[in-house]
Order: sequence, then structure tokens, then C-alpha cells
Amino acid sequence: MPTKKTASPQEIYQIKVTLLGTRPPIWRRLLVPANLTLEQLHDVLQLAMGWEDCHMHDFRIGQKRFGTPDPDEGLMGLPSTASERTARLFNVMRKVGAKAVYTYDFGDGWEHGIAVEKVLLPEAGHAYPICVDGKRHGPPEDCGGVPGFYNLLEAISNPEHDEHEEMRDWLGDDFDPDAFSVDEVNRQLAPLHRRRTKVEPT
Repeated sequence: MPTKKTASPQEIYQIKVTLLGTRPPIWRRLLVPANLTLEQLHDVLQLAMGWEDCHMHDFRIGQKRFGTPDPDEGLMGLPSTASERTARLFNVMRKVGAKAVYTYDFGDGWEHGIAVEKVLLPEAGHAYPICVDGKRHGPPEDCGGVPGFYNLLEAISNPEHDEHEEMRDWLGDDFDPDAFSVDEVNRQLAPLHRRRTKVEPT
């Protein structure tokens, strides 16, 4: 698949999304249309990482913050939030190497690093967005951020831990922090698919 350094609206971004602070890292590699809005990218990230979209979020790209604008921000002297509904990837992350931080759940503070790895020409008949690689199961909602997640993993792996039974009951017996399936992620992403027409290089 040919690659380029900068994108046009018809092209495809290969992005790597890494849940910051996790060791070993929890990550996904995705192919997404360059003309997605950040609001649409939010939907992709929720499904790819296994979140449930029940908390607030934002994107930070350089010095700008994107999300749902709040008219009261100016009254409180806060920097204004640009609308994620109109910001498109090829405009705000213009080239290979561009980076962003996507934060989900301001309480638990899940920060995801997003990096543009490649700009690709779409393959005719292929549906996007798709997941092409990744590692490890995402954390469960409302577990207390990265520190709470690792406390949870310690608790479920140690029958002598004070919270072992409680955490096992909460998570269920089938939670495997190392489990990851590209096919399962793509099954989740299927409702968002768009078929692309191949763009010939000029």
C-alpha cells in the first residue's frame, strides 16, 4: 500500500493509540479515514479500547483543546474548547508524526497517546475504520485510573489479597488482562465502516 507524508480528505491514516502509563502498554493500531471528525474518532477509540462511552472526554493537539464547547468557559477565564464536531483529522493532524492526547473520564483520567504513523491510499472495496494490531485488554470502567487498575490486577491474581473476592465478583471470572482479539475489535467497529474508493497518486 503506497504511503505519503501528508494527507488529503480521501486518504487513510494509520494511527497508533497507546493508553499512557500502562506497563506493558495497552495499545491499538488503527486505519481510519483522514476526513473523520474528532467526534467520530472518539467513537472509534471507545470501541477499539473497550470503553463504554459513559464519561466526558477531550482531545489535546498542540496548544488546542477539542471537545464540546462550554459557553461558561470564557466567563470563568478558561481557554475556549474548540468543537470536535467540525475538526477533521486531516486538518488538525496534518502529517506523519503528528500527535494528540485523548483523555477519557476526567475522574479516572485515562490518557491515550495518538500518533500518526503513516498516510495511506485507501484500497478499493476495503471498509474503514479497522484495527490491524494491538495488545492487551483495556481496563474496566470506573476502576480508579491507572493506579486503581494495577491494584485491581494485583487483587484478582492473589487469592490472599484483601480485595480478591470482591474484585473477582465485580469483574467476573473471565476477565483476562492479556486477552486481545483484532477480530473482536473489528466486529465492534463494523457499524462505523465506510467503503472507500481508491485515490490514484497524482
